[in-house]
Amino acid sequence: MYRHELKFIINKAYSEMLKNQLALIMDIDENSIDNTYFIRSLYFDDINNSAYYEKVDGVEKRKKYRIRVYNLDDSFIRLERKDKDRDLTHKEQTIINKEVYNKIINNQLDDIDLSDNLLKEFVTLIKTKGLKPAVIVDYNRLAYTYPLFDTRITFDENIKSGRFSHDLFGELLTYDVLDDVVLEVKFNEMLPKHIASVIMNIPSVRQAISKYALCFEKKEI
Repeated sequence: MYRHELKFIINKAYSEMLKNQLALIMDIDENSIDNTYFIRSLYFDDINNSAYYEKVDGVEKRKKYRIRVYNLDDSFIRLERKDKDRDLTHKEQTIINKEVYNKIINNQLDDIDLSDNLLKEFVTLIKTKGLKPAVIVDYNRLAYTYPLFDTRITFDENIKSGRFSHDLFGELLTYDVLDDVVLEVKFNEMLPKHIASVIMNIPSVRQAISKYALCFEKKEI
């Protein structure tokens, strides 16, 4: 099922105001540690960097692949494909173990059990389309949830690019890419009115922002 996904750029002062207001009407994500969690994602792109250029060119229907970990926990590694159709998104995901992750990174693809459909699709694209590691994206996330329409609002801060390393668990030199906060609003059929009214009162700029594109563009050493 596709979900609505709206993204905004908001400064840190206003983000704190919004967090305080949302805390009165929404719940903190139950998977949080001290209300937040750290996300590190390794994004993949083909030899032509098609995912990046499709984003830059504003292609309405596109997809990208990533391997993601939370709080650097190597016991929970997730392979994801995110499909985008304008303001709608759909995510396919599967859990892989550290052994499979290492085989992907080391290009030992023939040793991977491909009984999982998403993993099979991913490995096939590596072999046929030259899908390869492109960039690591780091950030801290605070997430609020509300059961009606599976509403989820996240604040992503301290966004950094690991532009020149492709190992999720290795030594990583990162670079700041954004001083502001990325606010993401996700929901199914519609955004509950009382939540929408809170968000509308905070100055923000709606943008089709991509943390992958921002971090891929970061070239300073």
